[in-house]
Amino acid sequence: MNFSSVRKDFPLLSRVINGKPVAYLDSASTTQKPQAVIDALTRFYQHTNANIHRGVYAMAEESTALYENTRKRVAQFIHAPHSDSVIFTRNTTESINLAAHSWARKHLKAGDEILVTDLEHHANFVPWYMLSKERGVVLKSIPIDSSTQIDMEAYEKLLTPRVKLVAATAMSNVLGTITPAQQMASLAHRNGALFLLDGAQSVPHMTTDVQTLDCDFLAFSAHKMLGPTGVGVLWVRENILKTMDPFMGGGEMINTVSIEKTTWAEPPLKFEAGTSNYADTAVFSTALDYLEGLGMPSIRQHEKELVGYALEKLSAIPDITVYGPKDPEKQGGAISFNHKVVHSHDVGSILGEEGVAIRVGHHCAQPLMKVLGTSSTARASFYVYSTKEDVDALVRGLNRVNEVFGLKSTRGS
Repeated sequence: MNFSSVRKDFPLLSRVINGKPVAYLDSASTTQKPQAVIDALTRFYQHTNANIHRGVYAMAEESTALYENTRKRVAQFIHAPHSDSVIFTRNTTESINLAAHSWARKHLKAGDEILVTDLEHHANFVPWYMLSKERGVVLKSIPIDSSTQIDMEAYEKLLTPRVKLVAATAMSNVLGTITPAQQMASLAHRNGALFLLDGAQSVPHMTTDVQTLDCDFLAFSAHKMLGPTGVGVLWVRENILKTMDPFMGGGEMINTVSIEKTTWAEPPLKFEAGTSNYADTAVFSTALDYLEGLGMPSIRQHEKELVGYALEKLSAIPDITVYGPKDPEKQGGAISFNHKVVHSHDVGSILGEEGVAIRVGHHCAQPLMKVLGTSSTARASFYVYSTKEDVDALVRGLNRVNEVFGLKSTRGS
């Protein structure tokens, strides 16, 4: 697959900032949208808009059909056995909170343990922390080694009979570290624990097969994979889904309602209370079509080439410290680094003036920042529209940082 022509599909990337073309290197935060997705959303509001699962007129039925078609497309995309186990939420954070509320609060008791990893962003840490304080569940973290990979020996030692859930990321949003999710799930199941996979950073970037991964929960967001904002997914293994209580009440999540007794709809509607973000959800299928048109294996290969090129360029700059695996085979499309003199926020501001968009800060991963021994990093992250020219712009921007602070040129380009 030749990705050189992909950029033209994304209108925002034609913008010019301070006379310089935009180098958008913040795709781990959110991705840009192709014209096809923008057109689909406009078309939906111009021709189809009506609430779903309620009306019996043409537009309402069309709207419902598009919404449910996306559910089927998501199931196909992650190779789920069927679509009834696909729940739509607002984002990955809400998906994990749903699992914590509807499964963990019902099934875990004081003294039970949940394992997370040092790589987690707050979305896969805070819900379990809140549960631990509320119910006396013990929260522990699996350490990472010097190459920022999961310490599997330590993981196996932590897997005692008290562990009921392992909640781990498939790919670090900070370092790009790809975790051995399948192996971790197998060990969790052998120990009698369930396995929740945070796929916010992995599902957009590589082939995902929930059956091969053998996970019990999978959470991810549409806006990180070319889709609209405000759409998240929680996939749950069917036999587990049947044991879960509703997350919120109201709307079409009911079967019957009375003062004496209220009963619930069958999943997935049981977990989708109120009017959902049906328009953006309906359009998410267009993003999935676009990604599958490029091919997920090709997307992964494209990002490996970009990461390899960027690591080579950044490693040649003496002023820059690069964190993470430093190996494209073990790293997704994100690289974190710091300037040895200039704070990451100043680096990000100067790069912004040069048209280079990166993220700086703790990346909603303060436990990981503590492990790395820093309070913040600068992060460049790539996607289907990213190019080597974007990386070159990043390096030129880092040279500009040194010019602004009167430091020796970084070179590297």
